Amino acid sequence: MQGDAYLKCIEPHCGLEYPIMSINVECEKGHLLDVKYKNKPSDNLKKVFYQRRDSQENIFNESGVWRFRELLNFCQIDTENINECSKYLVSLDGSEGRQSKPYQMSKVAEFIGISNNKLWLQPEGYNPSGSFKDNGMATAVTHAKMVGAKKIVCASTGNTSASAGMFAANEGINCDVYIPSGQIAPGKLSQAYQFGAQIIQVDGNFDDALKQSLDDAKNHNGYTVNSVNPFRIEGQKTIPYRALEYLRWEAPDWIVYPGGALGNTSSCGKALMELYQWGWIKKMPRIAVINSEGASTLSDLYNGKFEGEELRWNKGNTNTELISRYY
Repeated sequence: MQGDAYLKCIEPHCGLEYPIMSINVECEKGHLLDVKYKNKPSDNLKKVFYQRRDSQENIFNESGVWRFRELLNFCQIDTENINECSKYLVSLDGSEGRQSKPYQMSKVAEFIGISNNKLWLQPEGYNPSGSFKDNGMATAVTHAKMVGAKKIVCASTGNTSASAGMFAANEGINCDVYIPSGQIAPGKLSQAYQFGAQIIQVDGNFDDALKQSLDDAKNHNGYTVNSVNPFRIEGQKTIPYRALEYLRWEAPDWIVYPGGALGNTSSCGKALMELYQWGWIKKMPRIAVINSEGASTLSDLYNGKFEGEELRWNKGNTNTELISRYY
């Protein structure tokens, strides 16, 4: 069933590969993994995706994530039958990403001095838990279901805990949420509580909570659903898919993202690179990442605000020592 998909280290000089049923989030050398597919999807799928939008009989066709399932088909399913889809895919009644589409922001465009048909906003707050995280959680929990996981684990300051708790309750599995002491949005925490998640408070910051959650997953048969999980990235690729479909696959000049832990930014970049390689889009948009002053790691390193060197990917030859000194 999973013959086309596999996991591969993102570090070009490593390139270790693992079977798709692996639950590792890192290769044995400590680098993150990526989901890869051997086969190029047909351009004819564009029409299929569009037609599925009006489906009234299959929640997986209504889903803004699973409507594009052939582009993130690590389950290797090929069916329109809802019962067959239900055996493999996880969905909150097709509501994840369903109402997410671009809106023209003509007044804002006029205010900043560009043509009124050149600026679009795609809100993700219509998702079941109120955040974009549901896109990636649908695919991560689908993989958890594939490997038979009985517990999902995450660290969170808000949105991830709400989304994880909701999906875990939907699937009847346990959910452990690690939170940094006093650093979580109360509304989101209440969502996680509502859906039966176990909350563990960690004395430290988010990084400390993430480390402890990863240790829990490794030592107590948990399944990590933070954005270090490559299957989270797969689901969040559908955010630019929906935008580009609405724009008839005419890529814009820029796509602007808020930058937190940068998993969503990574998913956008992966989606765009794949679409360009397949010939589905004719140009690569530039991605603008907006950091907050309180969490400006990428901005500081990319723009040379730390030690004067501008950090770049450089075909995998990234100056990791610079990153280590920053921390």
